[in-house]
Amino acid sequence: MTRLSVWAPQARQVEVVFGDTRHEMRPEPRGYWQCDPPELAPGGDYAFSLDGGPPRPDPRSAWQPAGVHGPSRLVDHTSFAWSDAGFAPVPLSQAVFYELHVGTFGRAGTFDGVVPHLDHLAALGVTHVELMPVAAFPGKHGWGYDGVALFAPHAPYGGPEGLRRLVDACHARGLGVILDVVYNHLGPSGNYLAEYGPYFTDRYRTPWGAAVNLDAAHCDEARRFFLDNAVAWLAGYHVDGLRLDAVHAMVDTGATHFLEELAAEVQAAARRLGRCCLLIAESDLNDPRLVTAPDSGGYGLDAMWSDDFHHALHAVLTGERGGYYEDFGTVAALAKAAREGVVYDGEYSRYRRRRHGRRAVGLQGQQLVVCCQNHDQIGNRARGERLGQLTDPESAMVAAAVVLTSQYVPLLFQGEEWAASSPFLYFTDHREQELADAVRDGRRREFAAFGWRPEEIPDPQAADTFHRSRLIWDELGRQPHARVLAWYRSLLGLRRSERELQAGAPGQAEVSFDEQRRWLLSRRGRFAMACTLGPEQAAIPLPPPPAELLLDSSSRARIEDRTLHLPGRTAVVLRLAAGSESNRVEVEP
Repeated sequence: MTRLSVWAPQARQVEVVFGDTRHEMRPEPRGYWQCDPPELAPGGDYAFSLDGGPPRPDPRSAWQPAGVHGPSRLVDHTSFAWSDAGFAPVPLSQAVFYELHVGTFGRAGTFDGVVPHLDHLAALGVTHVELMPVAAFPGKHGWGYDGVALFAPHAPYGGPEGLRRLVDACHARGLGVILDVVYNHLGPSGNYLAEYGPYFTDRYRTPWGAAVNLDAAHCDEARRFFLDNAVAWLAGYHVDGLRLDAVHAMVDTGATHFLEELAAEVQAAARRLGRCCLLIAESDLNDPRLVTAPDSGGYGLDAMWSDDFHHALHAVLTGERGGYYEDFGTVAALAKAAREGVVYDGEYSRYRRRRHGRRAVGLQGQQLVVCCQNHDQIGNRARGERLGQLTDPESAMVAAAVVLTSQYVPLLFQGEEWAASSPFLYFTDHREQELADAVRDGRRREFAAFGWRPEEIPDPQAADTFHRSRLIWDELGRQPHARVLAWYRSLLGLRRSERELQAGAPGQAEVSFDEQRRWLLSRRGRFAMACTLGPEQAAIPLPPPPAELLLDSSSRARIEDRTLHLPGRTAVVLRLAAGSESNRVEVEP
């Protein structure tokens, strides 16, 4: 027997609709309605009607084969033949994340289209694939952050079975899967939740639309919707963790914050499932309470992104100072990020015109995820340029060394490992002309404030904008891409083989630098990474006894008389002999 249930506390009548047939649903406590329609079986389509209104998709629909406005399809979640019974992802301390967008990663633009490239990721040294949002969103292609059917894998990607095949294929290659989910807002097209009940509140506002109701009347059931969604991805699709988008936009003034409740629910689900399930937050707050245990006043998440690390590295290498890069640009800021994970931990921010962040005490390396590129930092630029396009391959290789030898969990963005030539642009496929025009015009107005002419901004709705963002896989064997790829493989191979180079290794990184000569040296146990952050060569003092050069991005570095001589835009990894002393250089003004 199939039982349908829906929360609609303000409705006087709810019907389930099959084609031209309607069945009344019976009211249940706390605003729920239920029905046991004998006609409905897995594979059947249905919708709900509120007070005689038009059919609407099920808010908890598992599949929207006709798009976000069409009927929902019932799915048998037990029918898939999983082959991953013995799989266990590596611990977070050994993790290397790889963020990818399903629509542009493979030529097919589907879940199945990702699978042929998984062997490349496994050989590269990646441990977890991080999927940008796959919950159903309007149109065929988009970033996924405007999803509206949060329980339904995007139909053009391959729907529920396609996602299961991808996860199973990842696990077969030893790769964990992290899924990006968006719980701070829903997209504007196909968002019918407000018709069903008070899922949103006008007490707060997000930059992307109405805020979810986490602390007002009826919030218990609204919270339950998102809590159940998290568990559904873990249990029904075997994903190994969730990346939570922009949690700073989730306002909850209750005694138990939603994130703390979410962490507890996911931990309970993990125990039932017998496997590890991670929660990783993106936040603009630099607040260590996200990853602090609840009994110490925190929310109990596993890790959080460090935007400061990216901004400090990007600003030093590119020279950009606009927007939030105003707060960065010195080698000292990068050194602090390398040593402590964040730069602003209660200090005054010029960009924000106020103090920003909170001091972290006892933060572990595996609790921070760092990168030199990600979808936001590339795609939210006017032209979607990657780091290697803003600078040069040599600087991109330096950035890779800083990230991949850090004491934190590294994240790569698709194609970064070979300095892909394709940009990652902002693209949409809205079918409502008014919405399409609003998105296009809004983006042009946004960049006009920075001096861009409207005709220079790629049209998000243009098919070419999407197609240009696809990876070009036959670049891997050509230069300079092959050289960059070899560098990434070497760095990741060394990190994998040496415990002292992984996240959470005992002892904090010791970081030395010279502001004027623009070099940085980070030491972790027996290993050190040194780099020049500009075109000038540098002579860097090394501690005794002699050090051994393991990796050299330029092939021109040399050690003479305990001095490391580096060409400009070069990174090296050294093995320091046992017993070598700490090396710290005072900051020059």
